[in-house]
Formats: sequence, C-alpha cells, structure tokens
Amino acid sequence: MDTSTQIFPRDLTRRVMVGNVAVGGGAPVSVQSMCTTKTADAAATLAQIRRLADAGCEIIRVAVPSAESLDGFERICAESPLPVIADIHFDYRLALSAAARGAAALRVNPGNIGSWDCVDAVIDACGEAGIPIRIGVNAGSLDEKVAARQDLTLPEKLVASAEGFVEHFRDRGFLDVVLSAKAHSVPTTLATYRALSKALPEVPLHVGVTEAGTLRQGTVKNAAGVGILLEEGIGDTMRLSLTADPVEEVAVAWELLSALGMRRRSPELVSCPTCGRCQVDMIPIAEEVGKRLSAVKAPITVAVMGCVVNGPGEASDADLGVACGHGQAMLFEGGKPLRKVPADKIVDELMAEIERRFPGALGA
Repeated sequence: MDTSTQIFPRDLTRRVMVGNVAVGGGAPVSVQSMCTTKTADAAATLAQIRRLADAGCEIIRVAVPSAESLDGFERICAESPLPVIADIHFDYRLALSAAARGAAALRVNPGNIGSWDCVDAVIDACGEAGIPIRIGVNAGSLDEKVAARQDLTLPEKLVASAEGFVEHFRDRGFLDVVLSAKAHSVPTTLATYRALSKALPEVPLHVGVTEAGTLRQGTVKNAAGVGILLEEGIGDTMRLSLTADPVEEVAVAWELLSALGMRRRSPELVSCPTCGRCQVDMIPIAEEVGKRLSAVKAPITVAVMGCVVNGPGEASDADLGVACGHGQAMLFEGGKPLRKVPADKIVDELMAEIERRFPGALGA
C-alpha cells in the first residue's frame, strides 16, 4: 500500500518547540531520555548528557527534587548541548524557579503539584518564559476525583485525567502543551494513547511504557507498545524507560525507529539465525561485526549470512555483506559478489570495504 500521501495522527498535532527541537505537527519523532545523575552535581550530569547526545538523544530531562539542585540545574541548562526539561513533582515553587533558570520545558503532573492555584502559577511562569509544559499523567498519580471512580477502567481514568488537565490549561490560554499518560502495562498503554489521539487530536503526545523493567524486558515491552503506536501514526516524541544506563534507552529508541523505517542514523545489521548448513562459527562473527558497526556513523545496511544458499540472495538489498562458507566467505555488494576472503579475515575485510566505499563512516 502506498503511504506516501497518507495523513497520520501525528501530522495533525500542534507543533511545540522544546528548545530547538520541534515536537508535533508532523515533525520527526524525537528521542528523549532522562539523566540518572544527581542534578546538584552539574559536572556529572553534563558529562552524561554529552554521552547521550553522542548516542542520538535529542531532548534530555533532569529531576529537580529540591531547592539545593537549582544551582546545578541552571548550569546544566546553560552548558547542555541538548534542550533540558525540568522534571518537577510536589513542589510548584521548584517549577517556577526552573522556568526562570533556563529550562527549555517543564514536565509536571497537575495531579501531584498541589492546588489549582499552584498549577496556575506554573502555567503563568511558563507563559512568561515562553516555554512549553509536558503534562505527565501516570497510572499511580491520577486526578483524585477520577481515581476514585469505580465505573472507569484504568485507560479511561488516564484519559479522563489528561482531558481535564488539558482543558484547564486551554481555558487559561496556554496551548504549548505536550501530553503523556503512562502505565507499565502494554495493553493499558495502547488503549490509553489510542483514545487520547482521538479525544485530543491537536495535542502532541509523548509516548513510552513507563517502569518497563530492565534492559531485555523493558526493550521488549517498549518495542511492542511504542512500536505499535508509532506504526499507527500515534506519538510525536518518546522516551523508552529502561532500568539501565540511559544510553541504552537512546540506542533502543533509534533501533525501533530504524526497524519501522521512520528514521535512521546508524547501520542495520542483517544476520541469519544459522542452521545445519553453516560451516563457520557464525555467532561470534556476527557479534564482532555488530560491535564494530557501533562506531559507524552512516545509515547503511550490512549483512552477515551463514552460507551461500541464501546469503547474497536474501540480503541483496544490503549495501555490503558476507556469505560464509567452508574456510572462506564471499564479500558482496547489493547481492553481487566482489571477492572471496579467508575465514580469519572476514570481519577485517568487511570493515575495510565499508571504509573504502563509505569514507569517513568509521569516524575520526
């Protein structure tokens, strides 16, 4: 099916600027993460942000848990290579200070920030600073009146809370809003965001499965939940929550975008699962190629195939690849053979060919 002219829900959302990154209105789905360092330690936080930026993170969020973290936060905003979102809970005064000290946006949950007077003070501060607000609704911190209702499912409660908050912001004339409504359940996440996309089609959505778990479980849950939503055209920006180094969140996010054919910034490795025909120790070869490809800065496709039966043919769309045989491998380009290489030189010859055909791909 030709989707070149198809209109997706994300094309219809209002565009919001988080620093220099566009969110919504058909802009590319942006990748976010959150620092795990103490915000008061500005040097450590900035070092982590630079690592995340190198990995492809485009927007970074940091916690502002206390007044003692505000000086560090101000320095982080001033020196960060990425726009910085202040993550605020419970104390609206911290939100006011963060807006004044250089935040590119705030993330607040109106359900735990205090009274509506406190929420209004935050709205006014962001309006004066000219920065957006992400309304973050979580399954564990809903609007109290909505949370108490027994006639609603959890997705319905999340949507009702989000709608009420957005309506309040709109009534005060504040439209620079991004919305998230997160849960750790994939089915709840899907039902909630599908409903939000229909109920509030103009509001950009920040998607993700929260508290998704450690690296493998969290990757699977986010790939399932967020992958389905993105394929349906829902979601303008995302953070894939993992109990891991936040660089892993960014790596998984880009792998997901690449797998969906939405955005590419690094190589894709095509490798077969091996079978009884394989005449080499395939797994360490593929792993070594994958390790070396992590340094390549080009959206190329590289294939490592276990035999010549389905090697060049099945990977004919790869930019470069190898089909392994007994004691040697065939190096190929676009499915066409280039030359044979000995088994102990497979990885070196493949990487050398990448450098020859894509100068600078391996970086400095």
